[in-house]
Amino acid sequence: KKSRSPSGYAPPSKYSHLPELQDVLAPNLFCVFIGLNPGITTAASGHAYAHPSNLFWKLLFSSGLTSRRLHPSEDGTLPEKYGLGNTNIVSRPTRNGSELSKGEMDGSVQVLEEKIGKWKPEAVCVVGKSIWESIWRKQKGRAMRKEEFRYGWQEDEERLGRCGEWEGARVFVACTTSGLAATLSVAEKERIWRELGVWVEKRREERG
Repeated sequence: KKSRSPSGYAPPSKYSHLPELQDVLAPNLFCVFIGLNPGITTAASGHAYAHPSNLFWKLLFSSGLTSRRLHPSEDGTLPEKYGLGNTNIVSRPTRNGSELSKGEMDGSVQVLEEKIGKWKPEAVCVVGKSIWESIWRKQKGRAMRKEEFRYGWQEDEERLGRCGEWEGARVFVACTTSGLAATLSVAEKERIWRELGVWVEKRREERG
């Protein structure tokens, strides 16, 4: 039986009519979420993780990262209300991740590093394995081996955005929140995200 192939790479011109999603960033954040790139619904609405099937806002609430389930249109409240921010490794919108190339993702890591270095959050949450694999390839100059991948907090030296005397943001790798991803159960996804939620709750208490 022949397996179905992914939809394949789409050039930027295909979705050039759609606006790029604005980052939601500010100084002194606990954590910045790094998504893959905006989907069609997200780009058209101008708000992050806007597709109804995406679990992002549900997982933020169930993990304790937000005090209630936010609507995508409230993404701009994340910094002031919760000490959280949002950006993507690739800024241009596509229908799905398979329409991006590895080269395009890897080529976007430097801009991402500079962005994190500018805003200096305490941590970043990489929302999806493929994003972390791109960052890893650029930082280490080789592909990640299967046994080297894990969800959750990464080694302390594997930080993002180092610049000058700043040591960079700690890295937490979470599962993708895309509704198309069915590898993990909802309970497994919630467990992964809860680990980050516990840390952010603790940091909120410590900061007062």
